[in-house]
Amino acid sequence: MSDKRPPPTVLIAEDDRWTADLLVQLVRSARCDANIQRFEDGQQVLELCQRRPPSLVIASSQLRGLDGLELLRQLRRDRSRPLLPFFLIGANADTASVRAALPLHPTAYLTKPFEAEKLLRRLQQVLIAPGEEVVYTPPAAPPGMTLDAFLADQRENAEGAPLLDGVREALQRLNSRDCALGELEALFGKDPHLTAQLIAVANSAQRARGGNCQTLGQALPRVGVVHALNLALGVALQRSANLADETLAGLARHFWEYSQRTADYAHWLAERLKVDAELCYTAGLLHRLGDLAVLRSLQDWRNAAGALDELSIDSSLQRHSAGFGGAMRTRWRLPLDLRQLIGATYQLGSGVYSREALIMNLAAQLAAQTPGDPPQALAETKAARMLGLDKGTLARLPVAQAS
Repeated sequence: MSDKRPPPTVLIAEDDRWTADLLVQLVRSARCDANIQRFEDGQQVLELCQRRPPSLVIASSQLRGLDGLELLRQLRRDRSRPLLPFFLIGANADTASVRAALPLHPTAYLTKPFEAEKLLRRLQQVLIAPGEEVVYTPPAAPPGMTLDAFLADQRENAEGAPLLDGVREALQRLNSRDCALGELEALFGKDPHLTAQLIAVANSAQRARGGNCQTLGQALPRVGVVHALNLALGVALQRSANLADETLAGLARHFWEYSQRTADYAHWLAERLKVDAELCYTAGLLHRLGDLAVLRSLQDWRNAAGALDELSIDSSLQRHSAGFGGAMRTRWRLPLDLRQLIGATYQLGSGVYSREALIMNLAAQLAAQTPGDPPQALAETKAARMLGLDKGTLARLPVAQAS
């Protein structure tokens, strides 16, 4: 008879969506077969624990209603059961907060922003017994499901784009104690997924102060070094953030390079025309997020079903990239001005055009040129004419490397 333990159940109580996403990913990385349930309300967690104790509770001290500390207090009152493993995440490490928690014997007491790597090690200690081996098996595609149906199902819940080549390795070298915001901006400022995610986090209800952040440079001071590194590590730990299929990886490099060229051209033009260059750069960097997200979902399909050819990849990109991009930008609640500039890279539509929108439209056309095409060949385009850019000005554009 097998003595293998059933997969552990982990309850996460955290009302900040991005922190909860990170906690879920850390638990998955520590124990890939864990049954994870998320809550924003401590009362629901208490009721579940009283009916059937889970393997672990992770709870924030800042929950609405029954907060994490009170949840722990309620659970510890039942002395008829063994102590339930409980990670309490506090708002700060002041003496009063620590003194309130320690008599309740939390398994771990962490403060925001916690260090993700240390938490991952603690999770492994709690969720994996000595000598226990857990092997990850990719979930199989449902019987009869087509690739097109799979992607349509993934669109509203896709995790995002793959991680830019080199970022994962750089993260392993960075130390939150020595890392400066400028260093993070230089590293993350070329990665579309991390740039978009950090802007979204900075604009979340828990961090929003003043106006919307629309660029990475505006977002990072709000998010902070430690939390930004945590979020990047969370992405790096996601299995499909690294494209194992060489065809998908090659296409991702093409879209990264195309996005970077668009961003660089937009920045140069915006500086020349004295409008917000960082905003234009950001819109250019993010405008192929949908294509990259489709590639990541195709990697999931490859892992689950094993069948993928170039024709189906091309067809999937044509059919689903726009939908994936729009769904991500809406779900992450990127600022409307930024979303409109991203849209301008594809078409101008009708009505009155801002200079920023015209810049984005022209930058995308410049980035799409084949090697050897002179930029001044676009002098007669609608965007160039409305911006008043003649052939001489376009000829001075910096040369971008085409993929």
